[in-house]
Amino acid sequence: MTQAIESSLLLPDLLATCGEALSAAESVTEAARATVLGLVGPSGRIDAQAFEREQFAAHGYAWLATYAMALRQTLAWAERLQATGRLGEREALICQAAFGEYLAQIQGGIALSQGEIVRLADLGVDAEATGFADSKPVRALIGRGHTSAVRMRLAELIAEGDFGEAGLDDETLAMIRDQFARLAAAYREAAHEWHRADVLIPIEVIEQLAELGIFGLTIPEDYGGLGLGKLAMCVVTEELSRGYIGLGSLGTRSEIAGELIRLGGTEEQKRSWLPRIASGEILPTAVFTEPGTGSDLGSLKTRAVRDGEVYRITGNKTWITHAARSDVMTLLARTNADEPGYAGLSMFLAEKPRGTDAAPFPAPGMSGGEIKVLGYRGMKEYELAFDGFAVKAESLLGGVEGQGFKQLMATFESARIQTAARAVGVAQNALELGLAYARERIQFGKPIYAFPRVAGKLAWMAVETMVARQLTWYAARQKDSDRRCDIEAGMAKLLAARVAWSNADNGLQVHGGNGYAEEYPISRVLCDARILNIFEGAAEIQAQVIARGLLSGRN
Repeated sequence: MTQAIESSLLLPDLLATCGEALSAAESVTEAARATVLGLVGPSGRIDAQAFEREQFAAHGYAWLATYAMALRQTLAWAERLQATGRLGEREALICQAAFGEYLAQIQGGIALSQGEIVRLADLGVDAEATGFADSKPVRALIGRGHTSAVRMRLAELIAEGDFGEAGLDDETLAMIRDQFARLAAAYREAAHEWHRADVLIPIEVIEQLAELGIFGLTIPEDYGGLGLGKLAMCVVTEELSRGYIGLGSLGTRSEIAGELIRLGGTEEQKRSWLPRIASGEILPTAVFTEPGTGSDLGSLKTRAVRDGEVYRITGNKTWITHAARSDVMTLLARTNADEPGYAGLSMFLAEKPRGTDAAPFPAPGMSGGEIKVLGYRGMKEYELAFDGFAVKAESLLGGVEGQGFKQLMATFESARIQTAARAVGVAQNALELGLAYARERIQFGKPIYAFPRVAGKLAWMAVETMVARQLTWYAARQKDSDRRCDIEAGMAKLLAARVAWSNADNGLQVHGGNGYAEEYPISRVLCDARILNIFEGAAEIQAQVIARGLLSGRN
């Protein structure tokens, strides 16, 4: 610890204590891996039927591993701050509280969702036998790490809206962060009215974001983009989502389309499409999901049949974001009806005319309608129907049939990291709204922030938001290092989405009855936050990916 920190609430030698406790948590996680692997893969290889039968244990292990990784990245963050003299009392208390709470949940039970609690016994682990329960650092952190007094002191430290040093450690990214934070703040009030009126984000806003390069953030400079990494994408996405999730989501489809083309397209396709995506000249949409399939992409039925110089698309798609206003669809369809599962799927860069309110889908062979939703409204959701819709044969991504699923899988890491960043932004927004209201709302002669239950909620929201941010940035750094990071991306998305929902729920609770009124932005944030646990792979899918990866020996 730095000498500048004086707080009787902080444990002595905090970072060393956290490091020892982390080792204990990781030992428990490794013990859980061994027992769960014995359930789902007694021969050493995962058995699909056993994995499904033992899904609760497998997913519980995924959450346990996510907690361990979150603590590791939180400690790494605190250590980086300490090394540069920036670890203040606020940051130290955040680290301590995170360890105290997550270790207590590891010992007592981790919530997979409301009503689903996984305990070490469910994973076949005896906490005492592993030494976890008797670990002195673990006991110290559980006992003193996240107490009411700690929360109240942290509440004092964040009262003016300083939630701690994020540790970005990059001057360029810090300037980018500030720029987009100012832009999002400028549209915060307007965004709430877009939501209430259930209208599209104004095209002028999209054009402004395009000028700032949001659609080409990670597209290489050779193809007209800014050539920045996934960490930059996270920073921009988080700040825009902190203002409004719709702003943070505008770049999602461009990110997916850009990745698909960059990784799977021909050189001609890259030269044709990437510069126009980067500039915002064309807006893409992702057309993958079908009614009744969800994450089961191997069951897709939409057909693409070659007809001379075009493919004729026939079938139905659903949950297509920003579909009416888009200019090109990254469309997944089955080109080989004789190939079951994933093998017969191909990806297309399907051009379409941009629609209007009066005629949202003016293309021959294509029709659609809006799906009314609770939140996440600024780009709108649609269901689409194709009846012989023509796509140029040259628009087959990569020029080879049957590569669609493989091409799509290559984008999942980036998409999930970006979604985790959206979740962190939404969580931060909920925290700020809750804090502002708690300081202004007077009850019984004083601001409700003076009451421990209110202040304590907001203090914990600040802790968990920082934890989710550090885990998300870690996943982004892994991706920027060209490392496989499907597990890390899944962990970031899994935890950050839960934090966004928890913060939104607690933020609304702080508002009391007013939070339930449409005029208060927290009501919108609650609706927006709920989708984060579902799209880009539901929480159950993330847990599945994490568990399979770790149990198969990837780490």
